Amino acid sequence: MRMPTIFLSHGAPTVVIQNTPATVFLRSLATRLPAPRAILVVSAHWEEARPTVGLGAETIHDFYGFPQPLYALRYPAPPARDVAQRVAALLTPAHAAVDGTRGRDHGVWTPLMLAWPKADIPVVQLSLVGGAPAAVHFEIGRALMPLRDEGVLIVGSGSVTHNLRARPTPQPADWATLFVDWLDGTLAKGDDAALLDWKRTAPHAEINHPTPEHFDPIFVARGAAAGEAATRLHASYEFGSLSMNAYAFGALS
Repeated sequence: MRMPTIFLSHGAPTVVIQNTPATVFLRSLATRLPAPRAILVVSAHWEEARPTVGLGAETIHDFYGFPQPLYALRYPAPPARDVAQRVAALLTPAHAAVDGTRGRDHGVWTPLMLAWPKADIPVVQLSLVGGAPAAVHFEIGRALMPLRDEGVLIVGSGSVTHNLRARPTPQPADWATLFVDWLDGTLAKGDDAALLDWKRTAPHAEINHPTPEHFDPIFVARGAAAGEAATRLHASYEFGSLSMNAYAFGALS
Protein backbone atom coordinates (compact mmCIF):
# COMPACT_ATOMS: atom_id res chain seq x y z
CA MET A 1 0.00 0.00 0.00
CA ARG A 2 1.04 3.61 -0.47
CA MET A 3 2.62 5.06 2.66
CA PRO A 4 1.51 8.43 4.01
CA THR A 5 4.09 11.11 4.74
CA ILE A 6 4.37 12.86 8.09
CA PHE A 7 5.64 16.07 9.61
CA LEU A 8 6.72 15.95 13.25
CA SER A 9 7.66 18.68 15.68
CA HIS A 10 10.58 16.96 17.39
CA GLY A 11 10.96 19.42 20.27
CA ALA A 12 13.87 19.45 22.69
CA PRO A 13 15.91 16.24 23.18
CA THR A 14 14.35 15.91 26.65
CA VAL A 15 11.15 14.68 24.96
CA VAL A 16 12.80 11.24 25.12
CA ILE A 17 13.18 11.17 28.90
CA GLN A 18 10.11 13.17 29.92
CA ASN A 19 6.44 12.28 29.84
CA THR A 20 4.88 15.25 28.07
CA PRO A 21 1.82 14.96 25.79
CA ALA A 22 4.21 14.97 22.82
CA THR A 23 6.19 12.10 24.35
CA VAL A 24 3.01 10.07 24.76
CA PHE A 25 1.99 10.84 21.18
CA LEU A 26 5.35 9.83 19.71
CA ARG A 27 5.29 6.55 21.63
CA SER A 28 1.96 5.76 19.96
CA LEU A 29 2.87 6.98 16.48
CA ALA A 30 3.83 3.62 14.97
CA THR A 31 0.43 2.18 15.86
CA ARG A 32 -1.27 4.86 13.74
CA LEU A 33 0.74 4.23 10.58
CA PRO A 34 1.31 1.35 8.17
CA ALA A 35 4.51 -0.53 9.03
CA PRO A 36 7.36 0.91 6.91
CA ARG A 37 10.18 -1.18 5.49
CA ALA A 38 12.45 1.89 5.77
CA ILE A 39 12.28 5.47 7.04
CA LEU A 40 13.62 8.58 5.30
CA VAL A 41 13.97 11.59 7.60
CA VAL A 42 14.50 15.21 6.57
CA SER A 43 15.64 17.02 9.72
CA ALA A 44 15.85 20.72 10.48
CA HIS A 45 19.34 20.13 11.86
CA TRP A 46 21.13 19.32 8.61
CA GLU A 47 21.49 21.79 5.75
CA GLU A 48 23.77 21.50 2.73
CA ALA A 49 24.25 23.39 -0.53
CA ARG A 50 22.34 20.62 -2.32
CA PRO A 51 20.22 17.69 -1.08
CA THR A 52 22.58 15.19 0.50
CA VAL A 53 21.89 11.66 1.69
CA GLY A 54 23.57 10.61 4.94
CA LEU A 55 24.51 6.96 5.37
CA GLY A 56 26.24 7.07 8.74
CA ALA A 57 24.62 5.35 11.72
CA GLU A 58 26.24 7.43 14.48
CA THR A 59 23.88 8.99 17.02
CA ILE A 60 24.85 12.67 17.01
CA HIS A 61 24.29 14.55 20.28
CA ASP A 62 24.07 17.99 18.69
CA PHE A 63 23.01 19.93 21.79
CA TYR A 64 24.54 21.42 24.92
CA GLY A 65 23.55 21.87 28.54
CA PHE A 66 20.99 19.07 28.70
CA PRO A 67 20.74 16.28 31.31
CA GLN A 68 23.71 13.92 31.13
CA PRO A 69 21.65 10.74 30.48
CA LEU A 70 20.73 12.10 27.04
CA TYR A 71 24.35 11.91 25.91
CA ALA A 72 24.47 8.19 26.59
CA LEU A 73 21.51 7.40 24.34
CA ARG A 74 22.10 5.61 21.05
CA TYR A 75 19.75 4.75 18.18
CA PRO A 76 21.52 1.99 16.21
CA ALA A 77 19.04 1.46 13.37
CA PRO A 78 20.77 0.08 10.27
CA PRO A 79 21.33 2.45 7.36
CA ALA A 80 18.85 2.10 4.49
CA ARG A 81 21.48 1.92 1.75
CA ASP A 82 19.08 0.85 -0.99
CA VAL A 83 16.80 3.78 -0.18
CA ALA A 84 19.78 6.14 -0.24
CA GLN A 85 20.65 4.99 -3.73
CA ARG A 86 17.05 5.35 -4.80
CA VAL A 87 16.85 8.88 -3.38
CA ALA A 88 20.00 9.92 -5.20
CA ALA A 89 18.57 8.51 -8.44
CA LEU A 90 15.20 10.20 -8.01
CA LEU A 91 16.86 13.54 -7.33
CA THR A 92 19.34 12.88 -10.19
CA PRO A 93 23.11 12.70 -9.60
CA ALA A 94 23.55 16.29 -10.76
CA HIS A 95 21.42 17.58 -7.91
CA ALA A 96 22.04 15.16 -5.06
CA ALA A 97 25.07 14.03 -3.10
CA VAL A 98 25.80 11.11 -0.78
CA ASP A 99 27.71 11.45 2.50
CA GLY A 100 28.80 8.00 3.59
CA THR A 101 29.70 8.98 7.15
CA ARG A 102 27.13 11.61 8.22
CA GLY A 103 25.30 10.36 11.30
CA ARG A 104 21.83 11.13 12.65
CA ASP A 105 21.11 14.33 14.54
CA HIS A 106 18.53 14.62 17.29
CA GLY A 107 15.85 15.66 14.79
CA VAL A 108 16.08 12.07 13.57
CA TRP A 109 16.73 9.90 16.58
CA THR A 110 14.60 11.54 19.28
CA PRO A 111 11.23 10.93 17.55
CA LEU A 112 12.29 7.57 16.10
CA MET A 113 13.54 6.34 19.48
CA LEU A 114 10.07 6.88 20.90
CA ALA A 115 8.05 5.65 17.91
CA TRP A 116 10.22 2.67 16.87
CA PRO A 117 12.29 1.90 19.99
CA LYS A 118 13.63 -1.44 18.71
CA ALA A 119 15.66 0.44 16.08
CA ASP A 120 15.10 -2.43 13.67
CA ILE A 121 13.77 -0.41 10.71
CA PRO A 122 16.49 0.88 8.35
CA VAL A 123 16.88 4.66 8.38
CA VAL A 124 18.39 7.20 6.03
CA GLN A 125 18.61 10.97 6.48
CA LEU A 126 18.29 13.60 3.76
CA SER A 127 19.52 17.15 4.24
CA LEU A 128 17.66 20.35 3.62
CA VAL A 129 19.03 22.78 1.07
CA GLY A 130 20.31 25.70 3.10
CA GLY A 131 18.67 29.00 2.18
CA ALA A 132 16.38 27.46 -0.44
CA PRO A 133 12.79 28.71 -0.78
CA ALA A 134 9.88 26.55 0.24
CA ALA A 135 9.15 25.62 -3.38
CA VAL A 136 12.55 23.91 -3.72
CA HIS A 137 11.83 21.62 -0.77
CA PHE A 138 8.30 21.00 -2.06
CA GLU A 139 9.72 19.86 -5.41
CA ILE A 140 12.23 17.61 -3.64
CA GLY A 141 9.26 15.98 -1.94
CA ARG A 142 7.43 15.58 -5.25
CA ALA A 143 10.48 13.85 -6.73
CA LEU A 144 10.56 11.45 -3.78
CA MET A 145 6.89 10.50 -4.07
CA PRO A 146 7.61 7.07 -5.68
CA LEU A 147 9.25 5.95 -2.43
CA ARG A 148 5.82 5.85 -0.84
CA ASP A 149 4.85 2.96 -3.10
CA GLU A 150 8.04 1.15 -2.09
CA GLY A 151 7.29 0.97 1.64
CA VAL A 152 9.32 4.03 2.64
CA LEU A 153 7.94 6.42 5.25
CA ILE A 154 8.99 10.00 4.49
CA VAL A 155 9.29 12.06 7.67
CA GLY A 156 9.83 15.80 7.90
CA SER A 157 11.20 16.56 11.37
CA GLY A 158 11.18 20.18 12.50
CA SER A 159 8.82 22.39 14.48
CA VAL A 160 5.55 24.16 13.74
CA THR A 161 6.76 27.14 15.79
CA HIS A 162 10.39 27.71 16.71
CA ASN A 163 11.28 30.94 18.48
CA LEU A 164 13.40 29.84 21.42
CA ARG A 165 14.15 33.41 22.51
CA ALA A 166 10.50 34.33 23.00
CA ARG A 167 8.69 31.60 24.86
CA PRO A 168 6.34 33.02 27.50
CA THR A 169 4.92 30.72 30.11
CA PRO A 170 2.62 29.23 31.10
CA GLN A 171 0.29 29.88 28.15
CA PRO A 172 1.25 30.05 24.46
CA ALA A 173 1.48 33.55 23.01
CA ASP A 174 -1.07 34.84 20.52
CA TRP A 175 1.61 35.00 17.83
CA ALA A 176 2.07 31.24 18.18
CA THR A 177 -1.58 30.22 18.40
CA LEU A 178 -2.55 32.36 15.41
CA PHE A 179 0.23 30.80 13.33
CA VAL A 180 -0.81 27.28 14.34
CA ASP A 181 -4.46 28.03 13.56
CA TRP A 182 -3.40 29.33 10.14
CA LEU A 183 -1.41 26.16 9.45
CA ASP A 184 -4.27 23.90 10.54
CA GLY A 185 -6.68 25.73 8.26
CA THR A 186 -4.30 25.92 5.32
CA LEU A 187 -3.57 22.20 5.45
CA ALA A 188 -7.23 21.31 5.92
CA LYS A 189 -8.11 23.29 2.79
CA GLY A 190 -5.24 21.80 0.82
CA ASP A 191 -4.07 25.32 -0.02
CA ASP A 192 -0.51 24.52 -1.01
CA ALA A 193 -0.07 27.91 -2.69
CA ALA A 194 -0.66 29.64 0.65
CA LEU A 195 1.57 27.13 2.43
CA LEU A 196 4.46 27.75 0.05
CA ASP A 197 3.98 31.51 0.41
CA TRP A 198 3.90 31.18 4.19
CA LYS A 199 6.20 34.10 4.91
CA ARG A 200 3.52 36.42 3.49
CA THR A 201 0.30 34.53 4.17
CA ALA A 202 0.89 33.25 7.71
CA PRO A 203 0.30 35.58 10.67
CA HIS A 204 3.46 36.40 12.63
CA ALA A 205 5.59 34.20 10.37
CA GLU A 206 8.85 35.95 11.24
CA ILE A 207 8.25 35.80 14.98
CA ASN A 208 7.47 32.09 14.87
CA HIS A 209 10.43 31.30 12.61
CA PRO A 210 13.25 33.84 12.82
CA THR A 211 15.09 31.33 10.62
CA PRO A 212 13.14 28.87 8.43
CA GLU A 213 14.99 25.57 8.86
CA HIS A 214 12.54 24.13 11.42
CA PHE A 215 9.59 24.78 9.12
CA ASP A 216 11.28 23.68 5.87
CA PRO A 217 10.83 19.90 6.44
CA ILE A 218 7.05 20.28 6.17
CA PHE A 219 7.43 21.22 2.51
CA VAL A 220 9.23 17.97 1.69
CA ALA A 221 6.58 15.92 3.47
CA ARG A 222 3.77 17.85 1.81
CA GLY A 223 5.38 17.79 -1.62
CA ALA A 224 5.63 14.00 -1.49
CA ALA A 225 1.85 13.86 -0.92
CA ALA A 226 0.76 16.89 -2.93
CA GLY A 227 -3.01 17.03 -3.44
CA GLU A 228 -3.75 14.42 -0.77
CA ALA A 229 -5.65 15.02 2.45
CA ALA A 230 -3.91 16.29 5.57
CA THR A 231 -4.64 14.91 9.04
CA ARG A 232 -3.54 16.53 12.28
CA LEU A 233 -2.11 13.76 14.43
CA HIS A 234 -1.23 15.72 17.55
CA ALA A 235 -1.50 19.18 19.09
CA SER A 236 0.27 20.48 22.18
CA TYR A 237 2.74 23.13 23.32
CA GLU A 238 5.94 22.95 25.32
CA PHE A 239 8.11 25.72 26.79
CA GLY A 240 5.24 28.16 26.41
CA SER A 241 4.98 28.74 22.67
CA LEU A 242 6.83 25.78 21.10
CA SER A 243 4.14 23.95 19.13
CA MET A 244 4.56 20.17 19.04
CA ASN A 245 1.90 19.63 16.39
CA ALA A 246 2.25 16.74 13.96
CA TYR A 247 0.51 16.05 10.64
CA ALA A 248 0.08 13.19 8.18
CA PHE A 249 -0.45 13.59 4.45
CA GLY A 250 -2.22 10.86 2.52
CA ALA A 251 -4.24 7.88 3.72
CA LEU A 252 -3.23 6.40 7.06
CA SER A 253 -4.57 2.90 6.32
